[in-house]
Amino acid sequence: MGPLGQGLSEQLARISRSPFGPSEEEVRANVAGEASADAALALQDAERAAVGAPPEVPRDLTAAAFFDVDNTMVQGASIVHFARGLAARKYFRSADLVDIAWKQVKFRITGKESSTDMATGKEKALEFIAGRSTAELAALGEEIYDEIIADKIWPGTRALAQMHLDAGQQVWLVTATPVELAQVIAKRLGLTGALGTVAESVDGKFTGRLVGDILHGLGKAHAVRALAIREGLNLKRCTAYSDSHNDVPMLSLTGTAVAINPDSDLREVAKARGWEIRDFRTGRKAAKIGVPTALALGAAGGAVAAAVTRRKSAQ
Repeated sequence: MGPLGQGLSEQLARISRSPFGPSEEEVRANVAGEASADAALALQDAERAAVGAPPEVPRDLTAAAFFDVDNTMVQGASIVHFARGLAARKYFRSADLVDIAWKQVKFRITGKESSTDMATGKEKALEFIAGRSTAELAALGEEIYDEIIADKIWPGTRALAQMHLDAGQQVWLVTATPVELAQVIAKRLGLTGALGTVAESVDGKFTGRLVGDILHGLGKAHAVRALAIREGLNLKRCTAYSDSHNDVPMLSLTGTAVAINPDSDLREVAKARGWEIRDFRTGRKAAKIGVPTALALGAAGGAVAAAVTRRKSAQ
């Protein structure tokens, strides 16, 4: 067991001794979020080192944008798209792809995830990667992105991400997809990086265990908060985007929340809280691409933000 896995075991042991502490689910979400932030920055540093590029310092040091992936940045579920590519390469049976797709359809229709479906899906995914190298997964991700996912990026959402980049802000993806695959999407889109589910690896090979849990719901909020601390971000000046009511914890963290292609529950929450709503699924609303509130106010905050020192590259 790696040090992160041991840390999780110790936290869970403390829970059993203290009935007033956080639940096991909350602890796993916290560990997943912390691990995701660490992995995202490590991947970012590794890529810069590989090309000999110096750390990139954004003009606006304390503001960032966080984008969910499935049905927010990418049409459909990214994990299903990756699974299609893997099935085409004979990594697993087509029947497994049908099963994955059916579970995604159920989730999109009901807006709720079956604990049985999640457990089964997680077990199959971990069984697939166990013993494989992290480099192999990343390489497969690049091939499959170019073949399948590149044509499924929502232009409207991509334009919003570019607005933040043009304003000198960091732009991060936040997804339950494995962090290595999420990083591929971020890299191809020219974004800062990606927060995703972290699978434990030793000496460059996956062990078949997760660090914490799937990055989902509360875990995403923990990941964004952990990254904000490491990068010196002011969450009140940040913006979060998602299509799902499951991401309300993440959306609630930032000063500006935007519902993109929202499910019915998120649409209701957005209306009640006065969050912006953008729907790129129909031409009726896709044309209304304006500047989110946080960007409109970003110029004033940018002058102050420039005085704040960013995370040291040596850390």
